[in-house]
Amino acid sequence: MTKLIALIFLITTLFSVEIPTKHAQERAFGKSVELNAKVIQLSNAKQSIMSLVSGHIEKYYVEPGSKVKTGQKIALIESIMLSKMTADFISLKKQFIALEKNYKATHSLYKKGMSSMQDLNLQSIQKNVMLAKISALNSQLNTLGINTKSLKNASANYILYAHSAGKISAILQPLHSVIGEDTAIISIVKSQAFYIESYLPLSYASSVQIGQKLVVNYNNRKILSHITQILPELDEKTQRILVLSSVDEKADDLYINAYLSSTLYFETKNKYITVDKSALSFFNNEWVVFVPKEDGEQEEHESPYETRVIEIITQDEKYVAVKGLEIDEEYVSAKSYYVKSMMLKSSLGEHGH
Repeated sequence: MTKLIALIFLITTLFSVEIPTKHAQERAFGKSVELNAKVIQLSNAKQSIMSLVSGHIEKYYVEPGSKVKTGQKIALIESIMLSKMTADFISLKKQFIALEKNYKATHSLYKKGMSSMQDLNLQSIQKNVMLAKISALNSQLNTLGINTKSLKNASANYILYAHSAGKISAILQPLHSVIGEDTAIISIVKSQAFYIESYLPLSYASSVQIGQKLVVNYNNRKILSHITQILPELDEKTQRILVLSSVDEKADDLYINAYLSSTLYFETKNKYITVDKSALSFFNNEWVVFVPKEDGEQEEHESPYETRVIEIITQDEKYVAVKGLEIDEEYVSAKSYYVKSMMLKSSLGEHGH
């Protein structure tokens, strides 16, 4: 008696759950193929940040694995070369001011007939030579990221900045090491430079195209990508076509050389009756969807749903193309496990009688 009461309670509970339903729709459904794939990065996705001056590495502002933005501080380098350049720049500017004053004074005397044109031209030449030196040095300092407009004192501190956003893959020079000009200091992997390398059977050579959708199964989630390159040579080991697809969404947790699976979708004009993927259930060793019984078919304490055995034609990340349902036929679109349990409990109840 206790078992019967418990069974009735379970059936009542299951019957009280709201079961969502939809109507089977006809959709243009692309053909798909499952592929083996690997996460890679192209050679131009990695860059080395160079020091433009010689000096001594005083400090690193980052460490391997750090994420950096464009313009972020990378390292502090103490450079005698920079100290001399800034000192020379300040000195030349002071000399130029003095030459400018002398030129103006000579020009005033020339107007009064107290100085010759030769003296005036000589000072003009000296001033222009000095201005050229200042301009050249100003350009070099600007290249190093030094703001010459606010430069008042000589400085040996050279700060290295990130040229692009990404992740620090390696620190190439130890802290406190002495480096030369044009020495690589840091290696950065650019953000969003991941590609998926998929291995496609040769039989698809005539149908694969640039821009086709390729969905990657990675770490229990779907990542969307699109084919950007179809390499002209087959992979020697697998004898398959190599296709590269760019990752379209933010995926900072991808690891280079990680092996995974991908699904390539081909557009087609063929239409199929489709249901939500969440509607599928494996019941009595067959794929089924649950459909509501028509009014009058349901007996007391019996499940208001029945199974409909279907044949899976193809599928994508959201829908399944099936045979066994009619267009616009109502089906259980989610929570099919409740319906399955309901039917099993009803079946047990019948056996109990």
